[in-house]
Amino acid sequence: MKATAFIISTLVLFLAPFSTTPNYSIEAIRYGTIPQLPVSGLVVGAPENEKMDIAMVFWLIRGEGRNILLDTGFHRERWFENFKVTDFLRPDEAVRQAGVDPAQITDVILSHAHWDHMGGIDLFPQATIWIQKDEYAYYMGPAWQEGGKHGGIDPDDLSNLLLRNTQGKLRLIDGDNREIIPGIRVFVGARHTFASQYIRVEGNQVFVLASDNCYLYRNLETRTSIPTFDPADADGNVKAF
Repeated sequence: MKATAFIISTLVLFLAPFSTTPNYSIEAIRYGTIPQLPVSGLVVGAPENEKMDIAMVFWLIRGEGRNILLDTGFHRERWFENFKVTDFLRPDEAVRQAGVDPAQITDVILSHAHWDHMGGIDLFPQATIWIQKDEYAYYMGPAWQEGGKHGGIDPDDLSNLLLRNTQGKLRLIDGDNREIIPGIRVFVGARHTFASQYIRVEGNQVFVLASDNCYLYRNLETRTSIPTFDPADADGNVKAF
């Protein structure tokens, strides 16, 4: 599919010349659109007939000698067929247009293992991949056994993740509130998937990048959960807000 649109938005540049505070820029890279997605897939209890176009976004964080992605988007054809994605630009080309060679991405932090977040890891072959240990273990094993849940998980993505592990380029994060890179901490508990995570980027201003752990301002304003891995996780999702 040919690219039809590309949007990149610079959120913030931390300036800390006289401090040990990390100096990062954060950019949101919009690489596609899912048209007319039911809002009930984003906010529990929303009217079934309410729909909206959804921006498909991952994040580029630069500074401290690193080029870091939070998530990687996707590029496999089967997902275009399932979700009718429009305005698509392949994630490695989107990163290139942002001024970074895909081979210069040093780290990829995966918020979770769904197709539209992990589906581009093969496009950034030099990067070290960071994922929650429990997320990795679940989707590499029990998710595919009787009673397991693997909706939205692409086996080809798991194969690529396993390959990265054999290459020594996978880091398994064990739990909540862990600083994995100077000035970048990961948190769990929102339970979008089995062990999804979100990040906090430190600086003169602090930003939380929630990924799919919180979708809309409506979730925050009404304290209404997203659809979670298990409905019993809804309270934990709201607590994470």
